[in-house]
Amino acid sequence: MTRHMHPHPSRRSALRAGGALAAGTVLPVAASDVADAQIRRSDPAAAARAAWSRLPDILDRIRPPRFPDRWFDITQYGAVGDGTTKNTAAIRAAITACHRAGGGHVLVPAGRFVTGAIHLRGGVDLHVSEGGILAFSPDPADYLPAVLTRWEGTECWNYSPFVYAHNQRGVAVTGEGILDGQARRGPWESWYRTGTLQGPDQRLLRKMGSEGVPVKDRLFGAGHYLRPKMVQFNRCRDVLISDLTIVDPPMWTVHPVLCTNVTVRNITVESLLHNTDGVDPEASRLVHITGCRFNTNDDCVAVKAGRDEDGHRVGVPSEDIVVQDCDFSGRWGGITVGSEMSGGVRRVFAEDCRINPPDFPGHYPVKYPVYLKASKKRGGFVDGVYVRRFSGQAVEREVLFVNMDYNGGEGGTHPVSVRDIHLSHCRIDGARAVLRLVGLETDRLRGVHLAHCDFTGVRGPDAVAFTEGLTRRRVTVNGVEVS
Repeated sequence: MTRHMHPHPSRRSALRAGGALAAGTVLPVAASDVADAQIRRSDPAAAARAAWSRLPDILDRIRPPRFPDRWFDITQYGAVGDGTTKNTAAIRAAITACHRAGGGHVLVPAGRFVTGAIHLRGGVDLHVSEGGILAFSPDPADYLPAVLTRWEGTECWNYSPFVYAHNQRGVAVTGEGILDGQARRGPWESWYRTGTLQGPDQRLLRKMGSEGVPVKDRLFGAGHYLRPKMVQFNRCRDVLISDLTIVDPPMWTVHPVLCTNVTVRNITVESLLHNTDGVDPEASRLVHITGCRFNTNDDCVAVKAGRDEDGHRVGVPSEDIVVQDCDFSGRWGGITVGSEMSGGVRRVFAEDCRINPPDFPGHYPVKYPVYLKASKKRGGFVDGVYVRRFSGQAVEREVLFVNMDYNGGEGGTHPVSVRDIHLSHCRIDGARAVLRLVGLETDRLRGVHLAHCDFTGVRGPDAVAFTEGLTRRRVTVNGVEVS
């Protein structure tokens, strides 16, 4: 068994380990990438075929971790599933025993087990069985001490995510049970609703990130009001989350950050509070999200890579992200990139996903099946988003919205690049328009390509600004072919 760091590292050791991982994920530009760039300019269809041809190799490199057939039942360590007893210590003891034994499965049996923060260790699968519920405490004190995290793309020390792993290898949360964030029972909504509590801390953290305040000095948690994430894997390798139902998170639901080799499969996310995205792979590579259902009050899947100057400091892109066979019933984007994308995003693939499916109605209709957000405050790049075989209905706004002036640019001056967005074989019935493309006069949106798509029930015209290389091939809108 590989030796792992202690799950509660010092601020100095955590940042040192994270910096080493970040440096290790930056790859040189290959000669094949230069050739691909030439193809993109001359033949968009060939470029898309070349990109999709890489998919089997990417998927072959994403391999879920496997665990020894050893089981550690949390009730054997004192846990009581009565919906009242707080079981944080018992769950921690079971995880420690499993890790020390060389790995295996920590079993949450049938019952409602109340708990505070759960910190996973290498080689451990937290398995919530059918009928089992992990109900997370609404008391913020149960998520202390603060841990190293990334909050809206800026690193800091804050309340622990409800399920957290730092610098571990081979970690999982699986099973047909439920993770219940119980967010509406806690103070989390009150922290952001008026802006008087979360707002000042949010602005302070962004200022710290922009001014380069050392991460060890960005101390939040007790006495502050930045909501924790539901599940975060931070600087981990070989990660699996599967088969669960996750309900009522306080903020982003599943957040792999600075991770490699991540599988998210067959989960259902139900969220009601604001900013409760479904899955947010951030500055991560080789991520496979498949067979999932998202009924969220924000983006369903949002690929991210850090925010503003702090994102540039870390400097790690998200790349080789694959989303397949998912149901999108979330409030904003289906497959989204940004807005925290300062470290860059490349090679995002999404296919065979359904928008507002009748058999999985959401609280809100999807506004944009494909949504890209960038700005000169963020800087960075988005290079290659490939979408095919999306189907659906009742889109609230545009099918594809690319906004390089997100939040009005926020006074930024960084160069920003968004290019090579491909949609093919999509069928959508009902939308305000097909395209809304917002490039910048100084930083043009380059290469948006639609092919073999059929859009019906479209209520208005496209809006296109500062965009070069827009192509449509065999695309019909309301029965009329457009070019």
